[in-house]
Amino acid sequence: MQKFKETAMKFVFAAAACISIIFVVLICYFLFSGGLPAIGKIGVGEFLLGKQWKPANQLFGIFPMIIGSIYVTAGALLVGVPLGVLTAVYLAKFCPKPLYKALNPAISLMAGIPSVIYGFFGLVVMVPFVRNILGVGSGKSMLTASLLLGIMILPTIIRVSESAIKAVPKSYYEGALALGATPERGMFFTVLPAAKSGVTAGVILGLGRAVGETMAVIMVAGNQAMLPESLADGVRTLTANVVLEMGYAEGLHREALIATAAVLFVFILIINLLLSLVKRRQKT
Repeated sequence: MQKFKETAMKFVFAAAACISIIFVVLICYFLFSGGLPAIGKIGVGEFLLGKQWKPANQLFGIFPMIIGSIYVTAGALLVGVPLGVLTAVYLAKFCPKPLYKALNPAISLMAGIPSVIYGFFGLVVMVPFVRNILGVGSGKSMLTASLLLGIMILPTIIRVSESAIKAVPKSYYEGALALGATPERGMFFTVLPAAKSGVTAGVILGLGRAVGETMAVIMVAGNQAMLPESLADGVRTLTANVVLEMGYAEGLHREALIATAAVLFVFILIINLLLSLVKRRQKT
């Protein structure tokens, strides 16, 4: 009976793994079977490098959305990475236990807040702040989207970086102190470099979150399908482009949106590949 249970559980685990793989394969098939024909009709160069997105005129250039996604994601990393890594360092080594007990669940709560709530916060608080206090355009801009995404990726970067820092042997830190280093110098020049692979993994995971975010960006980015010239300009990301127009699109327009999703999917695959390479390097 015991052997039968073990065999049955192995079958269940194998079936679960196969189902997961099947779902991924089906998603890939749907995206590429629906998107590649559209890219063929429009032209690879015109689709990826075209600067005009006007479905009514049969113009389907997603270059402004690609650039918008890159700019917003880069801005989010500039905001979130320093804050996230410094917070992780503080929590891992310098935070008093009573304060840690309060901060730890707060960070976990940030990770569980729905994207639309972040978007509402950005719309009600951050957009007026950027418009009235910073004096940057109408408030719905690339700057606001970057700031909001920078806040949203903080929990991911903090959690992964904190775990990586705590995994470094204490002897590294103690050895640095024994050689005369200050606690801060021992942390930033000994422990943090030793945890570099884990911290990098956290940054890449945060990057994936920023690239794939939709609802919050739609609410604060301005959603203008044109190349941004400054932080005050509105932008439209790849995800926002799909969500905003898929509800009424048909024909080549709908196929172009599926192709846009396929391009985004390739971006996410590249990010996951980078994460896998970082983890492999860490194990080595």
